[in-house]
Amino acid sequence: MVDRSPVVDRSRDRLLLAAARQGGAWVGVLTAASVLLAGVYVVLPAVMGRTVDAVLGDSDPALWLTLSAVLIALLVLCDAADDLAAGVANSRATAWLRHRLLRHVLDLGPRATRRFDAGDLVSRLVGNTARAGGSTAGLVWAVTELIPPVGGVVALALIDPWLCLTFLAGMPLVVLLVRTFVRDVSDLNERYFDAQGRIAARLTDALAGIRTVTAAGTVEREVGRVLVPLPELHRYGQGMWRAVARVNSRDALVVPLLEVAVLAVAGFELSRGRITPGQVLAASEYVLLAMGVGSIVSAAGQLAFARATAARVAAVLDEPPVRYGTGQLPTGAGRLEFRQVTKRAADGAAVLEKLDLTVPGGALIAVVGRSGAGKSLLAALAGRLVDPDEGEVLLDGVPLRRLARAELRGAVAYGFERPVLLGETIGDAIGLGARAPTADEVGAQAVAARADTFIRHLPDGYRTPLGEAPMSGGEVQRVGLARAFLQAGRVLVLDDVAASLDTVTEHQITRVLTGALADRTRLVVTHRASTAARAELVVWLAGGRVRSQGTHGELWADPEYRAVFEPVTPGPVTAGGAP
Repeated sequence: MVDRSPVVDRSRDRLLLAAARQGGAWVGVLTAASVLLAGVYVVLPAVMGRTVDAVLGDSDPALWLTLSAVLIALLVLCDAADDLAAGVANSRATAWLRHRLLRHVLDLGPRATRRFDAGDLVSRLVGNTARAGGSTAGLVWAVTELIPPVGGVVALALIDPWLCLTFLAGMPLVVLLVRTFVRDVSDLNERYFDAQGRIAARLTDALAGIRTVTAAGTVEREVGRVLVPLPELHRYGQGMWRAVARVNSRDALVVPLLEVAVLAVAGFELSRGRITPGQVLAASEYVLLAMGVGSIVSAAGQLAFARATAARVAAVLDEPPVRYGTGQLPTGAGRLEFRQVTKRAADGAAVLEKLDLTVPGGALIAVVGRSGAGKSLLAALAGRLVDPDEGEVLLDGVPLRRLARAELRGAVAYGFERPVLLGETIGDAIGLGARAPTADEVGAQAVAARADTFIRHLPDGYRTPLGEAPMSGGEVQRVGLARAFLQAGRVLVLDDVAASLDTVTEHQITRVLTGALADRTRLVVTHRASTAARAELVVWLAGGRVRSQGTHGELWADPEYRAVFEPVTPGPVTAGGAP
């Protein structure tokens, strides 16, 4: 359901005005050109009427013919300037909206894609910002489009009061037409773009899972799923066209009737000698200007589109971003503390509840537990990728919420199970972070993550574009690990990074963790008993709390702990009882 609350209305209207201001001096040029253009439209019929009277009379028409030509030339110039200024102002407003929205989405962090579908965000970022940004010219035109109708009414009154009164008798019909049109299309526009966003979200999901769709042979079923909102989109689109058709058909009926009525009065006044033939010509033009239904409806339609899309942009911008403090970290070894931390799922159920945990600085810690125990959530809390609903997470005695963004991000680095590689090249993907590393640093960490060998076999090595570097899941994971190693500060969090690694590679990575990175706090989420066995301390999560802590060998005596790693491959055990 589309939110039509006053708060939403104010938010989107403020956004439109803020975007319009980004046009800068071009908005002034647009306003001047539009006002001058409207003024020419108002003056031109009077001048042409005087020209007709001069031609039919005894006076020299040269002056009025020249003035008519000048006004027509000015009309062409103003129209060109109006289009140019509108294009530049709209593009600047659109660029500002896109930059602001993109920055805000990234500031929201992982919360952005929990609140909005990725495809829907793309729809808002690309299509909706363009529509909303185009309102800069629409806002100016919405005002200047009123000048010709008002000027036409005044001109009719100056020619003959009866002409003005005749026209005003039909004005309520015109006002009703525009008001009904704006009311009809506003709600339809919002619902149309909402359905469009849902299609975009479903399409993004389908593209992300295209291998699964192909392997399952469910292409037609997936097409149907993606296009489920299409009938809604069609219905709302048809509704908008019907609204336009209704206003145009009524316009086609009302305008000629009013024009005939005014011209009939004008003919009567001409027969009485109260107005001239040129004034009759001018009156016929001023009736059309005074009606102005087409231009007003067009401006109203553009504003309705803009407000509908601005509401969708504003809905994202109204989501509060992650707030960082200004604090700095003292000298420390990377000691993490979880104090009475509770984090709930979207349905309100606690995934972690009143969790207390201290991670010693400089230690290699393995976090284990069954699926759904909250291991990845604990890892996310450690570097403030998410915030707890209750409780506090501290790093070397400082609450994470109080740390400045650069301080926190420089202190905690992450490696993920399924890393997404960002950048233009392989080297860019490894070097992605707060600081720009040297080529030697990138290469050294790629060697540590056992990624250097396959990277050097690529066509351009580290300069190979990501799109031209086919990699297996394990190779992608190693590139992600190289990035994590490179950016590691005092804390390195690895969330099940061994999932796609073979045993030999996992062993080599562990050697890096226990060697070159031994001075960092290493928090490793794992499902592998071999990884847990190499940790200095194992944290066993169950039921939203820390079930137990100790070495792998100590915990292995508990059959429920062993069950966490089932199925267990039979093999020799160590003296401590761990494999």
